[in-house]
Amino acid sequence: MSTIATALEQPAESKLHRNIDWRGAFWVASGVPALVLFSIGGIAGTTGTLAFAIWIASMIMGFLQSFTYAEIAGLFPNKSGGASIYGATAWLRYSKFIAPLSVWCNWFAWSPVLSLGCSIAAAYILNALAPVPLFTEASPDVVAYIAAHAGTSAADAITAVTAAATPAIRTWTLFSHTLGPVSFTLNATFFIGAVLMLIIFSIQHRGILGTANVQKYIGLLVIIPMLIVGVVPIVTGQINWANFSPLVPLAAAYAPEPGSWNIAGWTLVLGGMFIAAWSTYGFETAVCYTSEFKNPGTDTFKAIFYSGLLCMLLFILVPFTFQGVLGLNGMLATPIVDGSGVADALAGMVGGGALIHSLLVMLMILALVLCIMTAMAGSSRTLYQGSVDGWLPRYLSHVNEHGAPTRAMWTDLVFNLIVLAIASADATSFFFILAVSNCGYIIFNFLNLNAGWIHRIDNGHIARPWKAPSWLLGVGAIFAYVNAIFMGAGAKVWNPMALWAGLITAALIIPVFCYRHYIQDGGKFPDHMLADLGMSSSDLAVKKAGMLPYLTLVAGVVVMLLANWYFVI
Repeated sequence: MSTIATALEQPAESKLHRNIDWRGAFWVASGVPALVLFSIGGIAGTTGTLAFAIWIASMIMGFLQSFTYAEIAGLFPNKSGGASIYGATAWLRYSKFIAPLSVWCNWFAWSPVLSLGCSIAAAYILNALAPVPLFTEASPDVVAYIAAHAGTSAADAITAVTAAATPAIRTWTLFSHTLGPVSFTLNATFFIGAVLMLIIFSIQHRGILGTANVQKYIGLLVIIPMLIVGVVPIVTGQINWANFSPLVPLAAAYAPEPGSWNIAGWTLVLGGMFIAAWSTYGFETAVCYTSEFKNPGTDTFKAIFYSGLLCMLLFILVPFTFQGVLGLNGMLATPIVDGSGVADALAGMVGGGALIHSLLVMLMILALVLCIMTAMAGSSRTLYQGSVDGWLPRYLSHVNEHGAPTRAMWTDLVFNLIVLAIASADATSFFFILAVSNCGYIIFNFLNLNAGWIHRIDNGHIARPWKAPSWLLGVGAIFAYVNAIFMGAGAKVWNPMALWAGLITAALIIPVFCYRHYIQDGGKFPDHMLADLGMSSSDLAVKKAGMLPYLTLVAGVVVMLLANWYFVI
């Protein structure tokens, strides 16, 4: 009891509130399945007929990894912020700088969900309110254009007529520019996305209980339609089994010709596994709220386990039916690859006329809103707890009267308005951001999958509300290196600079941490940081794992670099 009392010595106004049980965290995490909408088109475009298998393999990996996170989360009943916070403490004995890297990488992996999700949702809204008209060679407008412009091909005529009939709001831009590998723009997508972001911020301002209550109803409105989209094509016989063969990589990304299992083919496959991980592993956010659980001892495992089961169902079912109905050529269509037409395609699988189609598209928009809410709740708590524990600047540790970490939320919001301007530019910029943020996510996963066995060695005497079987911890440690291969080989599939941009972004934590630790705190960590483990700062000198953590880090870097060198397109 003295340990818990020590941990709670922060002023009451600076603490999160214990208002939810595992069901509340489940509903907050219920936005994760909607992450399939972010990259289902991109993965289909780069892996072809293997896309459904990529989702299945990635989801199984994510589910097995989650048991490591469930165990280490149980060690910290008085912390929020997710597995990165709990894993960082394992690395603290071995390096002051590796520990905050875990927290930072988890945050910049999750935070862009706000901007990327808002950009897709804004595209869906624009498609609904100001659709781009479709013309064929037989359309009267195209025929008239060809008659008026002798010698014009049908394709050029369709392009010209479509451009003339496209609503002005689809091409309007207040400002745009290109900087390095990305472009940014202040267009209609940006402004609609910004409004969505502010609405979500206002909902979360009321604290975790209010957020969970809102997400419960949105979650039901989203999960049920996603199940319908996944099941109806199977029941109605729309699945074309020929769409799942041949099981070989594409010869080149976004082209329908089948390739072979050569180095280039494997590189595309590993690129698919790399980007799928950003979505399928995401339900670990269910353990972001341990200090807000009424009974963290039992709620923590239930939250991540049942969230994982939900994701297992939807991440396997939806991509399977998506591919079974659309086929390779359908999946390679531009609106599918860039994400703007995914909602239309999913709604079209169910049929039922224009009303049902419009309703399902709106529900897909709600699905994106749900996952954006999930991301804001989780990433802001990572910033909050990182500040409370001495990793990030002090101002982030403030909470309002509802127990919401508002300064962390504002930081998330401002950062994502900048990212939204990039994501709104084009598909290339969108996937660049996605790949860079996923580099952070893979680094976080590597550190935290290894944190499981480090905690076992250094803190094996601490009671665990739920203890993972040792073989699962071992599987998680092996998967850490598999993920490093995905990152080294696969990031380049999405952008030649993605891997290096991701590593540079990860390194930005060094000046941020140095400012907090050495300037704000005088080189000392807050006393309550280690209270859950019954430790003080002097206990960090004991390193029972010896050189193993250092060898693990070196091996991880070597595996990543070798994968980057060997696998090329």
